[in-house]
Amino acid sequence: MSRAFVKDDSDGPEPRLQRPVSTLPNYVTPRGLKLLRESLARAQADGDMRETAYLAERVDSAIVIDPSAHPQGVVEFGASVRAHDAAGHELSVRIVGEDEADPLRGTISWESPIARALTDHRVGERVVVVRPAGPIEYTIDEIRYE
Repeated sequence: MSRAFVKDDSDGPEPRLQRPVSTLPNYVTPRGLKLLRESLARAQADGDMRETAYLAERVDSAIVIDPSAHPQGVVEFGASVRAHDAAGHELSVRIVGEDEADPLRGTISWESPIARALTDHRVGERVVVVRPAGPIEYTIDEIRYE
């Protein structure tokens, strides 16, 4: 039998690679920074050096954007946006930082195609989101800042 596919017990565990850190600016909402700090504290308490290093870098590079400082009526970072497509399907999202984004819960990264399409637009305006399945047009119904 060839030894090429047999694990030797003396090999030990394989080292975990560092988590890659995004090269984009690390914009965060005040809530996003709070969540990052909480995650960092948990990783430190758990002794997870890989996660601690990643989260410490993200906290240190955070650029806090206060959504309430944006002009009302224009979609910017931190906005909650409600829109609809031609079939009447509703889109409801909040534009946040990369680490806070959770599309299944309605938060999307400021760098996502939907966020880029919505940014700088107002209620009543139509925007086109380019996606792999083909472009889709939305009409903005509401913009809120929390």
